[in-house]
Order: sequence, then C-alpha cells, then structure tokens
Amino acid sequence: MPDLLIELFSEEIPARMQAQAADGLKKLVTDALVERGLLYEGAKAFVTPRRLALAVHGLPGRQADQREEKKGPRVGAPEGAIAGFLKSAGLASLDQASVQSDPKKGDFYVAVVEKPGRPTPEVIADIIPAIIRGFPWPKSMRWGSGSLRWVRPLHSIVATFGAEGDEPEVVRFEVDGIVSSNVTYGHRFLAPAPITVKRLDDWMAKLEAAKVVVDRDRRKDIILNDAKDLALANGLELVEDEGLLDEVAGLVEWPVVLMGAFEERFLDIPDEVIRATIRANQKCFVLKNPATGRLANRFLLISNLVASDGGAAIVAGNERVIRARLSDAKFFWDTDRVNGLESRMPRFQSITFHEKLGSQAERIERIRRLAVEIAPKVGAQPALAEEAALYAKADLLTEVVGEFPELQGLMGRYYAQDENLPPEVAAACEEHYKPQGPGDRVPTAPVSIAVALADKIDTLVGFWAIDEKPTGSKDPYALRRAALGVIRIVLENGLRIRLWSILRNRAIEVLQTIKQLPFEEAIDSISALPPDIRTLKGVQAAEDELLFKFASSGLRLTVFGEAVKIADDLLSFFADRLKVHLREHGARHDLVDAVFALEGQDDLFLLVERMTALARFLETEDGKTLLAGYRRAVNILRIEEKKDGRAFTGPTNAALLKEPAEERLADAIEQVKRRVATAVAAEDFETAMTALADLRAPVDAFFDAVTVNDPDPALRENRLKLLDEIRAATRGIADFDRIGG
Repeated sequence: MPDLLIELFSEEIPARMQAQAADGLKKLVTDALVERGLLYEGAKAFVTPRRLALAVHGLPGRQADQREEKKGPRVGAPEGAIAGFLKSAGLASLDQASVQSDPKKGDFYVAVVEKPGRPTPEVIADIIPAIIRGFPWPKSMRWGSGSLRWVRPLHSIVATFGAEGDEPEVVRFEVDGIVSSNVTYGHRFLAPAPITVKRLDDWMAKLEAAKVVVDRDRRKDIILNDAKDLALANGLELVEDEGLLDEVAGLVEWPVVLMGAFEERFLDIPDEVIRATIRANQKCFVLKNPATGRLANRFLLISNLVASDGGAAIVAGNERVIRARLSDAKFFWDTDRVNGLESRMPRFQSITFHEKLGSQAERIERIRRLAVEIAPKVGAQPALAEEAALYAKADLLTEVVGEFPELQGLMGRYYAQDENLPPEVAAACEEHYKPQGPGDRVPTAPVSIAVALADKIDTLVGFWAIDEKPTGSKDPYALRRAALGVIRIVLENGLRIRLWSILRNRAIEVLQTIKQLPFEEAIDSISALPPDIRTLKGVQAAEDELLFKFASSGLRLTVFGEAVKIADDLLSFFADRLKVHLREHGARHDLVDAVFALEGQDDLFLLVERMTALARFLETEDGKTLLAGYRRAVNILRIEEKKDGRAFTGPTNAALLKEPAEERLADAIEQVKRRVATAVAAEDFETAMTALADLRAPVDAFFDAVTVNDPDPALRENRLKLLDEIRAATRGIADFDRIGG
C-alpha cells in the first residue's frame, strides 16, 4: 500500500517547541485522514532544528465509494418541498428518485446518492494546506509580504505519495506561494545543496549523507555515547543531564562532541553553581573527576558541524564565554560569603510574601514558632529547629540564588556550612523545600522535618485563610504539592502528629495577621481557656464563655470560628490528597473515606495503619461476610427509618430480646465493642479486626432466625435498635457506610 511523506523545511525551530510540534503534526494529519475514511497502518513524526516531518504508512490509493439514501417528502407534497429535495439530492427530476411505502406515513420519495471516492493525493492536497495555516505553534511569526504564520520562515514543503517499488508522485498544493515538491535540503553548512527524495527510507538515507540525522532519539544516543566515550578517554565521567540532552538534540542536525577547559581556580565555587552556569549560558555538559568525586575543570560542548580545524576555534569561543560567566559566578559566591546570612535578614521586612499575608519576615516568624512547636513531636531539638527556620529562607536574598533560582535551598546549605552553623541547621536550609515532586526524596533528619512541615503547613493555612484554594486544574501556589509533601514526610518517617490543632492554631496566627490583632494576646487567650473548650471543634456549645474570654483578650469569637472552619476544610483537603497518594500505590480510596469519617482522625500515620488493617480484614471471608451482613442491617434500618420518619438508635432493651439469636447478637455486640475499643486505644488494629470478625456468625444467625419487622411495635423497635448497635460496633473501626465494592 502507498506511503505518504511530508516535510516542512524552515529556519531553526526553538528546541523547546520541537517535540510538541512533532506530536501535533502527527495527530492533526492522521486524524484528518481517518475522518475522511483513509485508514493507515502506522505513522511516525520526525523533527530537527530545521525541519518537521511525518511519514504515514499503508494508506489506500483512494477513498471508498459511498452510497447514501436520502429520504424525501411524501408523494403529492407541495412543489417547493419537492424542488428542495431534488436540489439537495442532486437530481434533475423525480424520475431519478424511487418511491417507498410506510404503513403509517404513506408513500414518500427516496433518492440514492452515490458519491465516488477521491484519489488519496487529492484528499491530502486539501488536508495539508489547512493544517499548515492553522498549526498551533505557541509562538509564530509572519515574514515578507505573505500572510502565513509559522514558527520561523517556512522555505519548502516536500509531499510525496506512492507504493514501495513505484516512483512516488508529488502531491501538488501551494501554501502562501510555497509550492509542494520532492526537493529538500541538507545541513546548512556541510551540505546545503537541494536533494530530490522519494519516500521515507530514501529521505532518511539522503539526508544522512547530507549530514542530517533526522531521528531525534538517534541524535540523543549519538550525543550521549560520544560524550561518555570522550570523557572516558580523558579519565573523567560525564555528569548526565536528561533535560540538557533533550535541549541540545534540538539544536543540532549533525552532532559533534568537543571538549573544552576552564581555569582550576573556578573549582572553588560549589559544583552546582559551576554546572548551572555552564548549562544555562552555553548548553554544555560538565565532567566529574572520579578520583575526587567533584567536578573537573573540563566541559563538553555539542557542535553542529565538523570544523576544518578539528573544532579548535569553536572550543576557544566557548571557553571565553564560560570563563566570563564563571568569573561572574565566583564574584557572586565570594560576595555572598563576605556579607553572610544574618546581615540579609532585615531585608525580609520590606519584602511582601503576599499582599494579604504580610511580609516575608512575618511568614518566617510564623514558620519559626511552628517549627519550635513541631520539633519535640519529631525528635528534634527546638533550639536547632528555631535557628534553622530563621535561616532557611536567607539564601533567597543572595547573589547566586538571584542568578540561579533553581539553587535555592542548596545554596543555603553551603552558606550555613561556610558560617559554621550546626550541621542540622545547614541540612534543613536545603531540605525544608523537599519533597518538591512525587519522585523527590523526603527529609529524614528531625530538624529538617520540623522546618519542612512548618513551611508547608504555613503555606497551606495562609492561602486557605485568604480563600486562595486550588480549583480544578488551577493551583498557582502549588498547594496540592505542599499537602502531598506533608503526607509523604509523615508517612515515610512514621511520624505521630495530630494535625487538626496545629492547623487551627496556625489559622489563628494567620487571621491575626490579616485582621491586625495582637498575636501574643490571641495565643494567650487560647491557652487560657479550659481544656474542653480549647479542643472544641464548634463554638455554639460554649458561646457565652468563649465570647467573654475572647472579648477580654482582644480576639473575637468569629476569628476562632473561622480558624476551626479552616482546620476542618484543610483536613478534608489532606484526606483528598491522601486518597490520591494511596491510590497511586494501589490502595482503596473508599477505605480512606471510611476511616477519615470518624471524629478526630487527624493522625495520618495511624489512619493509614488502621486503613491497611481494615483492607486486609475485608479481603478475608469473615470480612466479606460481615460487610454483607452490615449492609443488610443498614438497608433495613434506612427503609424503616424513612417509613417512620425517625431514627432508631440504641441501646436495646434486654427484656425485649425474646429470641436466642437476638440475645446472642446483643451479647456479642457488647463484647466486640469493648474489645475493639481496647484494641484501638492500644493502636492494635489487627486485634480490633479479629474482634470484629466475631460478629460474623451472630449477625448471620440473627437474620436467619429473627424477623425484624415483628407485628409487635415494641419488639420491632428493639430489633431495629439492635441493627443500629451493629453499626455502632463497626464504627469503632471505620464508617462502613463509606466502603464500596
């Protein structure tokens, strides 16, 4: 079957746009072909700095013929309706139509329209110009006097169609004065002459001979392998960089790897700064000395041509630029070290973190207080956590981070080490940003954990307080990532932290910033309240006393109520993020719902332990049977409660337990509730599940032997209360109503 080859030859396409453009061309062309009934066997897109191409294999030579029946008006219809029918069907007279009968609608006209399929080249000639004119480049331009917009000036179009072994035909069309042909061009400098091509294999071979490697993945392999070989030949190791490899593969059509050098004095700069400087300014790879584990004063550049002098001039030019950029980096590094971190801290007072959340200095103060609060819960020394929180953001004001923002945190560690701050503080300066994505590691050092949690929790509470929550696909402040970071830090370190009170108290702090209330008075008022009120989730139950306490301290009751709502809402947000995290690891999200639904479940690690035990239990025969019995009980309860318009809640009346099966069930429920409560209090969830399994047989026996809806209203009500007791017993573990499957 015939193949199609399309090549769009232009000036250099930006490397960052190439992969997306190749995918876009493939989708647009193949979708258009399929839409017109032209199915194909396979398609592959190619992209180089100067060309975007697509090969489609196994296309038919023409479209299939189409036969369509068009139903017309009834026989005897007005002339206008008949004339419209003839025109739409392309008929000259009614003699060309047939008459069909319908028992209900009578006789009506039918036209059979036969539409012959078009040759595939004609269809392609219609498709491609429209795709070129409407191609979705992120940025495009016009040039000359034409109207066509393309990423860079478009010079020529190759469009050939034909079967293997045959001479392919050129698919003729024109776009803004550019006429399609079978002529392309090789490397800009090494082989710029025109080349006549036929189909894919011929196109690839001739361009290879003209110093163009059209396959992007092959260019990447050439660069990587040649770079490794050249490094090894010089006793060095390549520092691999997938992102840089992708970029340089989009800058060259004929990759040639060359090695350059810079002065050893620049090795005093941290390796990461050297790498960032060379990568950002010259798109070059750095090399590591295996003997020292640090960078060597060598780099690899990727040239786009084979130079007559072996690349000496190219290397020299890159060395000059890199020398100048490293000189700047060394100046930044030395200046930062002279000035020190502490001298920069006052500048945070004049830097706004967010117009509604105050300055960076206020944010750092909140993080400091929270880090001190969290430190004992994670095994960190509060004094070290406090010092780390104060210095964690200081490197944001340094010259190096100003030049290379991606080095924030890491440079904080270097500066802290240079100033002989405690190792725990230096580590926290870098690690408190982690994890920054699902593949990033979490901090494990206690001080780093305390500051990382404080930083992320303050961010979440702050933006919740000003109602800047994620919506749909929009999350401009990366709040989902922050919540997932908290979850991963807690779970992967096995931390036992009660989140709700932390969230509420942080919300009070943020709200006092927004409402400009005195912080010390606000916090003192909370600590002065009786324990039963301090832990209150709502405010109505003790409204008068709270009003008195808050009025005397300057903190309004409404602030406390807002803080409670923020804490509740954020805890739900954590539950949603936890579901996503666990689902990615194969867990059931409905079990997270079931466990989170219980009051006071804000210990994430314990929650996952409980959920894991519940999941194992539900996989057993006892678990499956008990769940079925539970659902039967709850369904009966719901029906009867709806019928009576009231709820049936325990306890049951022992004197009304007439049947042996209901007596045994009532006894079993009481025993199970006690055993479950004891096991849960001891955090022994396996034992709790074993206790719950003992309900299986009494529940089954109850439904086999007892009629719930007894004619005696008292017996019926008592038995419905007994069903509610089943629900109460299981709620010592989870809300079984939320368990699916």
